[in-house]
Amino acid sequence: MARLLFRGHISVWVLMALLILVSFTLFYSSNDTASSALFSGPSSSELDDLADYPPSYRDIRKLEQSLPQHNLDLPFPEGRNGRYVRFSCQIQQLGWNNVLNELLMNNFLAYKSNRGYVFADYVWKTGYYPWPMLKAIEWPPRTPLSALISGPTVGGPWPENDPAPRSISEAWWEVVCPPERRRIIYTREVKPKVADLPGDQVFAAWQKVLLDAPESCIEIQGVDQSEDGYSQVFDLWLWGTSRVLSLWDSFSKSPVSTHLGASHVVERTLEQNKRLFHADEQEVGVIDPYDRMLAIHLRRGDFKEACIMLSDWHSTFYSWNLHEFLPDKFSPPEGGTWGKNSPENEKLVLEHCLPSDDAILKKIRDSRTDYIEVMKKKGGKAPVIDVLYILTNDNSEWLSEVKRTMKNDGWRVVTTSRDLTLDIEGKDVGMAVDMEIARKASVFIGNGWSSFTSNILHRRLVDGKIPISNRFY
Repeated sequence: MARLLFRGHISVWVLMALLILVSFTLFYSSNDTASSALFSGPSSSELDDLADYPPSYRDIRKLEQSLPQHNLDLPFPEGRNGRYVRFSCQIQQLGWNNVLNELLMNNFLAYKSNRGYVFADYVWKTGYYPWPMLKAIEWPPRTPLSALISGPTVGGPWPENDPAPRSISEAWWEVVCPPERRRIIYTREVKPKVADLPGDQVFAAWQKVLLDAPESCIEIQGVDQSEDGYSQVFDLWLWGTSRVLSLWDSFSKSPVSTHLGASHVVERTLEQNKRLFHADEQEVGVIDPYDRMLAIHLRRGDFKEACIMLSDWHSTFYSWNLHEFLPDKFSPPEGGTWGKNSPENEKLVLEHCLPSDDAILKKIRDSRTDYIEVMKKKGGKAPVIDVLYILTNDNSEWLSEVKRTMKNDGWRVVTTSRDLTLDIEGKDVGMAVDMEIARKASVFIGNGWSSFTSNILHRRLVDGKIPISNRFY
């Protein structure tokens, strides 16, 4: 199906609907009361449906196009003779957080190789998109990266006096690096040599290739899945094991991490919802609710199947969740076979991956108590943690029951992802909104197998949050 099949349909459909409604209104308004009763105008749900279409992001796309580094006359290492790298092998149409950790590491590699990183839209896994295909502007749907994050990865400045070339958009790449100027490097040229090495050695091998290449424009392309099922520079076999941890020190201290921020869309959405995190409206703007917040990631829906799959493949925790200095750890127990675990082991995995309601309540209580005790030992005043935020994809009676249980357990404020008021842009970047709330919270409980949790942890650790404030089931 053509990518732009649906472009422009929104305005046409909305205009047609409004014309029909106006015509009917004019017709019935000239008749008697009985006739008028036949048509009383569109219902609120019908009006909501007319307004509920994906955002165009015209302003954000215009800002991306007009970045100051998009100028051929700039001096080296930018401009027409600058040095750039595009990762065409970068994964697409997967969950946002599987994409995010890879693109950040790709940006770090570009930065350490003195090349401008080429950023692109986030292309959705279609099953995760919050609108049906018939409402989409294009298919597969896309969101500009600047709507999700801010910082050097999306063309923001590096720290003052840092000479590194800034990131450029995919569109500007086509201008400054036309096909005849590009050198293609296939992942097969490097990956087999570093397949089982620690992450810092994988990084160093690619860095040498990019530093030594004389060409201005390098494009790294993947290979067919039959040759490499995960044809990225930094692939699942790295992210899913402790091999990635050797990259932490340099990556977490780099401007890619320290200057990564929330997008304007995310910040605006949090501002619009700040009342939710207060029990008393008089506190808004006076008390910082994040200082009093424990945020917990409770994924439901399809996650039981995902947990069973993780058990069957004897998976460890994911990426930064594997840090030894964190308080909660998990080692896959021996037993079962590769691809099918034993019932005993599966039960143990599910206790951590998909905990029971009683286990969730206990984890929340223990995590709050542990954090308060550590902060008291540090010589400070015991913090008040009385705001509970639940990051979740659930919208069933189960979630309502969880909220009631937590209120009965003494939490002053209990609110969830489902309580947020979102405009169409906020709806589109809802996962990034949740992540920013969890980043700011004093205490965070996540799922150790989750890339969503791992990327929140990355931000929290870079912010200086202490280990005991970061928990897993």
